[in-house]
Amino acid sequence: MAKNSKRVATVARKTAETDIVLTLGVDGAGVSKIETGVPFFDHMLTLFAKHGLFDLTVKAKGDVDVDYHHTVEDVGLVLGQAFKEALGDKVGIKRYGFFLLPMDESLARIVVDVGGRPHLVYEANAPTMFVRDFNIILVKEFCRAFSNALGANLHVSLVYGEEPHHVAEAIFKGLARALDAATQIEPRAADQLPSTKGKI
Repeated sequence: MAKNSKRVATVARKTAETDIVLTLGVDGAGVSKIETGVPFFDHMLTLFAKHGLFDLTVKAKGDVDVDYHHTVEDVGLVLGQAFKEALGDKVGIKRYGFFLLPMDESLARIVVDVGGRPHLVYEANAPTMFVRDFNIILVKEFCRAFSNALGANLHVSLVYGEEPHHVAEAIFKGLARALDAATQIEPRAADQLPSTKGKI
């Protein structure tokens, strides 16, 4: 069994640019309370929690008067760290997950390996990159920070899509579903580490 059998973690991070407190329950019901000061990002994180069945509370204050970048990136870091802590020694997890997520005209493909090797491949440029004042290139920055902090190999591809809101939504929902699959306990190997190396 994992060291953190309840698979819950609270992580705080405070810098000159952001002040974040986040609580994650991996085995949740999709209940969330998100306050980042970036309304579109709040919407994406709410969708992430709902579709991954993660319980998620985020309270973030950032220099959003300058830009949304620091807030989005640092929430990605803290969320990745929370997953890392909540998963503990990772004994019994399935480790790999993938999902194809349609959102109207958009289709996103997300593949993840929660195996301790951070790497991001991101191929998801929409014809229009802005939802109001939110540049969805920040989704890439979120994914990079999340991958690095969790230690996950994350591949994000936009198979096709046009409307930027739909593109971002497909990515966040797909990431949630892929992570849900990867973090579930495999009943046939609940006491085993999913690696031949003996450590991940």
